Amino acid sequence: MHGIDLDGLSEAELIELNEQIVARLQLLHQQKTTRALLGLGIGDRVMFDDHVGQTLTGIVIRRNRKTVTVHGDDGRQWNVSPQLLRKEKNAGAAQGGNLLPFSRKG
Repeated sequence: MHGIDLDGLSEAELIELNEQIVARLQLLHQQKTTRALLGLGIGDRVMFDDHVGQTLTGIVIRRNRKTVTVHGDDGRQWNVSPQLLRKEKNAGAAQGGNLLPFSRKG
């Protein structure tokens, strides 16, 4: 570390430092999320681990500002942080049989 002398800072200075640190961490997180989102497209086959460690697979159906909506192979829909998604390795072969064209009425 750089050796910041926290003992020499007043309460107001510590609060200001904390606010700057939190803002910087939020910016870094937003940059990671944006980079991960750019690597994913609608129709991509992806996989991720759920809260119990089970690997789930599905197709990206929507890219949101902070999450990606995945239609799971089990029929469920998941909103997942793009940083937690991995593209499925043999997605090209499996993808053709799972996508169906559709049009919106309107």
